[in-house]
This record gives sequence, C-alpha cells and structure tokens, in this order.
Amino acid sequence: MELFRKLIFVAALAGLIAGVFVTVVHQFATVPVILKAEVYEKAADEAAAANTATAATTDSSAATSDSMENMPGMSHDEHEHGAAEWEPADGFERNAFTVLADLLTGIGFSLLLVSAFALRGGEMNWRKGLFWGLAGFAAFTLAPGLGLPPEVPGTQAAPLLARQIWWVFTVAAACGGLACLFLGRTALWCVAGLALLVIPHIIGAPQLDHAESAAPESIAHEFIVAVVITSLVFWAALGTLSGYFYQRFVKPA
Repeated sequence: MELFRKLIFVAALAGLIAGVFVTVVHQFATVPVILKAEVYEKAADEAAAANTATAATTDSSAATSDSMENMPGMSHDEHEHGAAEWEPADGFERNAFTVLADLLTGIGFSLLLVSAFALRGGEMNWRKGLFWGLAGFAAFTLAPGLGLPPEVPGTQAAPLLARQIWWVFTVAAACGGLACLFLGRTALWCVAGLALLVIPHIIGAPQLDHAESAAPESIAHEFIVAVVITSLVFWAALGTLSGYFYQRFVKPA
C-alpha cells in the first residue's frame, strides 16, 4: 500500500508539471492552427445551412397550407438546429477545459510510466525516464498517427468507433512490439516485436473513400506537424519528470 501511494504521488506530481508545460506549448503550437481551421469549418457549415434553408423554402412554397402545418421536414430541421452539440465558449471557458484535459492526460500517462518502472524494477533516473517517454511518444503518437494522422476541425473521417478500435489495437501492438525489441534477449523476440509493430498497418486504418476537409491542405499539414512536435515535447518532459520523481520518492539510487 505504501508503494501504491508513492506511485500515485509521483504520477500526480509529474503529470501536473508536464500538463501545465504542454498547455503553454499548445497555446503557441496547436491552438492558432485550430482557430484558423475553425474559420473554414464555420464557413462551410454556414454555406450548408444556407443551402438547406433555400431548399426548404422552395419545397414549402410549392406545398399547400395544410401540408405545411404538418410537414415533418420542417420540424426535423428545427430539431437538428436546436439540438446542436455543446461546446465550450471561446476564451476562459475553452482555455480552462484545455488545461484540465492536459493535466488529466499528464497524470494518466505518468501513472502508466511509473507503473512500468515498478514492474521493470532496477535503478531509475531522469535519463532512463526520458527514453521511456520517447517510447511512449512512439507508441501513442507515431504508431497510430501513421494510419490516423491528426485532423483539423471540419475534416470528414471514418466512423468514430472503428477508428477508436484500430487506435487502441495499434497502441497495444506498438507497446508490445517495443517491449519485445528493447527488453527481449533473443532474435526471436526482435522478430516478434517487428511483427507487432507492422501488423496494424498491414490491416490498415479505417478510411473514407472520398475524405474531404473544409480547411486547405496546407493548414492540415501544419496541424499534423504541430501536434507531433507538441506530443514529442510532452512525452519527453513527462518521461524525464516521472523518472526523476520516481528515483527521488519511490526507489532512491
């Protein structure tokens, strides 16, 4: 029980610091790109809404007065506009939710790292923690990103459940593959590790036949680069902090 409390404390401490750090990075790297993409997304939504309104007006003018009162299409459209998905308001509310998400993400991933440290055993320090953090970046960002790259707002994508299943499968396979490569002691383990890394991409991520994005391609590429760099910084900081605090409070050298 004492070890468990120490692991929670280390994960919370490292995750909070890394979360605050990556929040600052987000404000300069990803948030400006998201705001630019949302301009195109809102313009596309307004154009679609205008086309829908024009079509509804044309249909209603050709209908009789009795059919207008009971036309299901009109009430359905009003229901759809009234039941729009909630989103935080720009400014303080949006930034507050971003900070909260970054902090919880940092604590959660740090808990995974320090748990792996404890299972692995042996001496730990900030340098080893950095390497573990880079492994986390490879497993949670690079591996799934090869099939499902980060998408800006307004991008059409395959069904969410299918993407989530493939993402979880890819991350699990990447974690297992990296463990086999770096912790295995025979050539057979290395072969198994390479196979685990490749299998998800042989299967392929779920994709639409004709995916479209409201934002220009240049903004989509800029967003992918910003997300990858931000994730690299996050995992490097998280691994370093987790390794340092683990050595400091859980298992001193």
